Amino acid sequence: MTDTTYSDPNVTPPLAQAVPLGLQHVLAMFASNVTPSIIVAGAAGLAFGGPEQIYLIQMAMLFAGIATVFQTVGVGPVGARLPIMQGTSFAFVGVLAGVAATMGLSVALTACIIGGVVHFALGAFIKHLRWLFPPLVTGLVILTIGVYLIPVAIKYAAGGAADFQMQAESFGSLKHWSVALTVIVIALGVKFFTKGTLSASGILIGLLAGYVLAFALGMVNFAPVAGAAWITPISPLPYGFEFNLGAVIAVTLVSIVSAIETVGDASATAKAGAGRDATDEEIAGATYADGLGTAIAGVFGGLPNTSFSQNVGIVGMTGIMSRHVVTIAGVIMIICGLIPKIGAVIASMPLPVLGGGVIVMFGMVAAAGLNVLAEEKMTRRTMIIIAVSLSFGLGLNLVPTAVQYLPGVIKTLATSAVAPTAMMAIGLNLILPKEE
Repeated sequence: MTDTTYSDPNVTPPLAQAVPLGLQHVLAMFASNVTPSIIVAGAAGLAFGGPEQIYLIQMAMLFAGIATVFQTVGVGPVGARLPIMQGTSFAFVGVLAGVAATMGLSVALTACIIGGVVHFALGAFIKHLRWLFPPLVTGLVILTIGVYLIPVAIKYAAGGAADFQMQAESFGSLKHWSVALTVIVIALGVKFFTKGTLSASGILIGLLAGYVLAFALGMVNFAPVAGAAWITPISPLPYGFEFNLGAVIAVTLVSIVSAIETVGDASATAKAGAGRDATDEEIAGATYADGLGTAIAGVFGGLPNTSFSQNVGIVGMTGIMSRHVVTIAGVIMIICGLIPKIGAVIASMPLPVLGGGVIVMFGMVAAAGLNVLAEEKMTRRTMIIIAVSLSFGLGLNLVPTAVQYLPGVIKTLATSAVAPTAMMAIGLNLILPKEE
C-alpha cells in the first residue's frame, strides 16, 4: 500500500481499507496508552482492579481518542491535521507517580490541567524554543524516562510493585516469571516473524497470550469485570482541585519536553507520509492539540497526552498519509473509553502479564533515547553532558535520601529523574563551550 494518492492528508481510502488501517493504529498504541494510568494509580495507592483504577484506564482511552480527533480534524489553529495518534505520555510517569504518592491524585491532576494550559500556550512560539532542545537534550530525557521505568517493569513481572506485594512469598516466583516471559517471547516472535497489522500488534498479542496463561494458572479475578457497568457518565474533577506550585512546575517542565517530542513526531509524519517538512502551522497546531488534550483530560481524571511515535512508523510502513484513517482510530478509542467493562478487563490483568509487556515497552523507550543520541557526534563535551546529566538525574532518583532535607516539592522534582536530567542537560549544553 504505497499509492501516492494517499500522500495527501485530506484524501480518505475506501472505508473497507480505512477502518482496518485505523484499527491497526489503535492496536499499535493500545497497551502503551493505558500503562501510565495503571502505574500512577498504583503509586497513589488505588486498589489494583478497583473502580478508581478502572476509571483512570477509561479516561486514558477516552482522552487519547479525543486528543487524536483534535489533532486530525482540528478546530481553528488547534490540530496539525496530520495522521498523528495521541496517547497517554510515559514522560510524565516519574513526576506524576511521585506527586500522587506523596500529595495525592488531586494535586497530580490539578498540575496536569495547569501544565496542559501552559503546553497549549507553547503552540504560539514553539518554533522559537526548538534550539533549546537539540537531539542531545531530547535523547537524554527519553533515555532517562526509559531507564527510570525499567525497575517498575521488573517489579511488575515478579508479581508486584507495592511494598506489601514485594514482601509476599509469591514475589519473584516461577509462576509469575513464566507468565511475564511468555508475554515477552510471544510479543517478540509476532513482531519479528510476521508482517503488517499482526507485526504492529506484537505487544498486544503478547499480552493476550500472557493473559490466557495467567487465567489457566488461576491468577485472574473477573469479579471487577462482572461488577462494572456497560456505560457510565464521566465526572469533572473526580479528585477535586488542589494547587501545589512545585507539582505544577514539575509537570510544566515535562510538558515542554513533551511539546518538543510532538514537534519531532509532526516532522517525522510529514517526512514519512509525504516526503516533505512539516510547516510552522502544522507544528503549532500539533502543540496546541497536545496541550488542549492534556488540559481537558486532567479535568476528567486523565493523564497528559502526547503524540505516539510508533504510529509515525505505521504511516511510513503503509505509505498512507490520510488523517481521516487516524480519526477513525480516535473514534475507536473514544468508544472504548466510554465502556467501563473494557477498562475492567484491562484492570483484571495480573501484574506479571503487564510486567512482561512493559519490560519490552520501557526498554524500547530507552532504546529510542539512544537512537536520538546517535545523531550527536560523541565528542568529549557531549560525553561530559551525558555523564553528568544522567548521574544527577538517575543518581538522585536511586538515592532519594541524598536530598532528604530539601523542601517536599523541590525534593519531588529532584528525585523525579526526568526533571534534573533535563535541566542539567539544557544548562550544560548552553554553558559549556563548543569544541573545535
